[in-house]
Amino acid sequence: MATDPLNLLWLQSGGCGGCTLSLLNAEAPQLFDRLADAGIRLLWHPSLSVETGPEVLDILRACAEGRERLDILCVEGAIMTGPNGTGRFHMLSGTGQPMMAWVKNLAAHARHVLAIGSCAAWGGISASGPNPGGAVGLQYDGNLAGGLLGQAFRAGGGLPVVNVAGCPTHPGWVLDTLLALGLGRFAADDLDALHRPRLYADHLVHHGCPRNEFYEFKASAHRPSDQGCMMENMGCKGTQAHADCNTRLWNGSGSCLRGGYACIACTEPRFEEPGHPFAETPKVAGIPIGLPSDMPKAWFVALAALSKSATPKRVRENAVADHDVITPTIRKTGLK
Repeated sequence: MATDPLNLLWLQSGGCGGCTLSLLNAEAPQLFDRLADAGIRLLWHPSLSVETGPEVLDILRACAEGRERLDILCVEGAIMTGPNGTGRFHMLSGTGQPMMAWVKNLAAHARHVLAIGSCAAWGGISASGPNPGGAVGLQYDGNLAGGLLGQAFRAGGGLPVVNVAGCPTHPGWVLDTLLALGLGRFAADDLDALHRPRLYADHLVHHGCPRNEFYEFKASAHRPSDQGCMMENMGCKGTQAHADCNTRLWNGSGSCLRGGYACIACTEPRFEEPGHPFAETPKVAGIPIGLPSDMPKAWFVALAALSKSATPKRVRENAVADHDVITPTIRKTGLK
């Protein structure tokens, strides 16, 4: 028996709109066909819908008043609570009310609430520095539970805010989460401890990294153009960051590490304030502070010493070059 489509409303708050731009890179089938296949109807999106002015306000008021069913509320960008908790730094045009108030009201009527990107999840880049705008996430303020809606918030379907974190978030993370919700196959067990979808958060950026051979031998890059592992000197946090960026590639072919830039752990709370330059690795007694998330320090030190002593010349010299200067030796494997 046919069922009514799920109504999805998308709002943009304090942010750059980069998560929407990322979403537009979703691969075939194209975005709107994918949503339709999942039984999801886009009520309104500020960048992708044709309704403007009074038409938009009619949609928002219908959802806020319960006259239009709101199944999925997606919020992109941090919630601006300043000045002094009034939210008046971000007013929703034509309503006389801050976006903060609209989000609270709509979330109370929504069956599911999704924070799209790290700004909506934790505050993100919008909350960096002294944060004069009072930017917070929907249910987190940095790594502290709370945010706009409070730690105890649960949407109508029983779930907390689903934090599809990333800066920007991968289109596949958004669509897979929406598809699972549309099919009724997304439950509390599908969220990790920070309420991120486990479909991507149960992985590490390190998985599938094209520099893994250099990591194994602790053959490190020293300059941005070097091919070696960027953990020891260049600030890479791929062994600690929860995401599948190197197995679920961007645009089918890319990732930060494939583009020559270290992972800055953009899916994690407070990534925007690491306490050191993004492209530098802080160390104590020559040992990186940010070790792999599930490896004891003593084990790492012992492994690193052993690995470096066994590094082949090819790996060692290629690590500090911008192209392969030594190719693998041609040798019979002995296999038949």
